[in-house]
Amino acid sequence: MAKRNMTPAGTNAEHVKQQNRQAAGKMQAGQAGQAGQFGTEFASETDVQSVRQKNQQSQAKKSQNQK
Repeated sequence: MAKRNMTPAGTNAEHVKQQNRQAAGKMQAGQAGQAGQFGTEFASETDVQSVRQKNQQSQAKKSQNQK
């Protein structure tokens, strides 16, 4: 690695640029139109059953308040 490509923090700027180009290429190749890499990450951490239960409770409260 050449010293001229290193930032003061020790990061290889050329390596980072290469990684960014590869990531951009992957986005154009198959993930365009999706939420991106974070969409699936957050979806996998969501407890679907808990969300459904809370939605049902919310709807029940809402209908009680309307009467």
